Amino acid sequence: MKQFFKFVLATFVGIILTTIIIVLVFIGIIAAGSDNTVVVDANSVLHIAIKYPITERTANNPLAALSFLGFDGDKAIGLKDILANIKKAKADNKIKGIFLDESYMLSGEATTEEIRNALIDFKKSGKFIIAYSEIYTQGFYYLASVADKVYINPKGILEFNGFNSNITFLKGALDKLGIEAQIIKVGTYKSAVEPLVLTRMSDANRLQVTSYLGSLYDHFLTGISKSRGINKDSLFVYANQMRIKEPEDALKYKLVDGLKYKDEILDEFKQRLGVKAKDDIKSVDIAEYSKSEEDMKEVSTNRIAVVYASGEIGGGEGGDNSIGSEAISKALRKVRLDKKIKAVVLRVNSPGGSSLASDVIWREVMLTQKVKPIIVSMGDVAASGGYYISCAADSIFAEPNTITGSIGIFAILPNMQKLFNDKLGVTFDGVKTGKFADLGNTTRPLTPEERAILQSEINHGYDDFTKAVAAGRHKTQAYINTIGQGRVWTGAQAVNIGLVDRLGNIEDAVKSAAKKAKLKDYRLVAYPEQKSVFNKLGQSFGVEMKTRILQSELGENYRVYEQIKKMTSMMRIPLARMEYDVVVK
Repeated sequence: MKQFFKFVLATFVGIILTTIIIVLVFIGIIAAGSDNTVVVDANSVLHIAIKYPITERTANNPLAALSFLGFDGDKAIGLKDILANIKKAKADNKIKGIFLDESYMLSGEATTEEIRNALIDFKKSGKFIIAYSEIYTQGFYYLASVADKVYINPKGILEFNGFNSNITFLKGALDKLGIEAQIIKVGTYKSAVEPLVLTRMSDANRLQVTSYLGSLYDHFLTGISKSRGINKDSLFVYANQMRIKEPEDALKYKLVDGLKYKDEILDEFKQRLGVKAKDDIKSVDIAEYSKSEEDMKEVSTNRIAVVYASGEIGGGEGGDNSIGSEAISKALRKVRLDKKIKAVVLRVNSPGGSSLASDVIWREVMLTQKVKPIIVSMGDVAASGGYYISCAADSIFAEPNTITGSIGIFAILPNMQKLFNDKLGVTFDGVKTGKFADLGNTTRPLTPEERAILQSEINHGYDDFTKAVAAGRHKTQAYINTIGQGRVWTGAQAVNIGLVDRLGNIEDAVKSAAKKAKLKDYRLVAYPEQKSVFNKLGQSFGVEMKTRILQSELGENYRVYEQIKKMTSMMRIPLARMEYDVVVK
């Protein structure tokens, strides 16, 4: 009888879940097929409030705006659409200004830089930008500092105390578990493995982090100094002495223009727009603005392909937030053979990953470069394998605060003998037909001969990496070795040492590709083709649900969880990946 009720319950639950999925799909089909064009009223304000990590492209998800099972319907759009919408608003006579509302810049420094530069360009139209927040993180303040007026809530908070970068070290935990991380690497600065074998930063890693963090901070202060008209040295003192403790301090030192509540901000908008006090302000959210009508332009037969490579590099098809060597290779082959496509921009935002997968993509970039111009645009990070897939391009663009370089390879093989033998009382025995038949066995330590074999493989991989960079950058391999060794650089530093050609954003890269292809008119096409939510509903719905729950429960500590998860997933060989995710606070 119990089995009967279990069967009935399981069937009932299955029917409910199936019904829910069918309803979601039906709603999505209606949403995708309906005419949801947004009409922008005259005398409107473009509302920008960014409270989500910014991806390169907006997800192809008609269910994004729905609230269901903890999915709160965030109207998140990608960097591509954010930049396009700000540019569109600049020329739109119906848009009179921009409201930068409370935002949390959860993405990298270069992403913030691109949006900031787009806002600076918007101001050339003579239209206004007003920024307001109850809490300014340093990232949002850097963005907001370009506004005509920057306001803070009278009881609010403005963080302005300098940058720091922290690493979570796991060696102590591994020691307690009886797990030894056996490391094989090339590169003095290739510190990806340090959290597994050390309890603090090595001197070499401290040197490189101090160098690139200082470069990022200098660029941060320079930008604010220029926008706010405050001496850069003074800004350094304000942060170093923690002078900005209260909103009144921010006003005193001219970091903000006033202390106001939200209703006072809205009153100022009404005055600027000439709206009566009793009337509402017309506004359009930046996500909705993507759906607004725009004038039809003549469509050119010439095309420039933008191939997006975002996330950790691995084999297979990958996904929205990971780079699959098969998917990117297919895309590059397709654009290489398409006669309508005259040039290619490879947008790279990746810390690297599998060295094999990186090499597969590098090969396709190299072949593409032989038949048509290919320009790389680097996002927040294009390091290790992310740099490997970039180095064969005609030229490389990066933002001053892009993280790049990290030319090196490493491998990690765990030895869990103590865990099994001493902690769990588990032992192993067996037979083999060859001396090295069980190379890679995690239940025992490596022998000296096995370690030598693996080190030889890693050395060979590093040699291939530096040869590829030397050929692509027209440098000697010996020189690349001096700036390689796993060392991380900012985009500004990379220009000086020849790893990057020019500082600029993705639009600059597109213009360079057009110039190299001698195109006056063209249109952009994006690759790889994005999968719809229905294509990946079954495989990603549960994963996304799990991620949302963990983020909700762990809050800021979710970043630590992610780092530990990534470090433990590195227990495979070999990898061309940056040592850790750079988080600047």
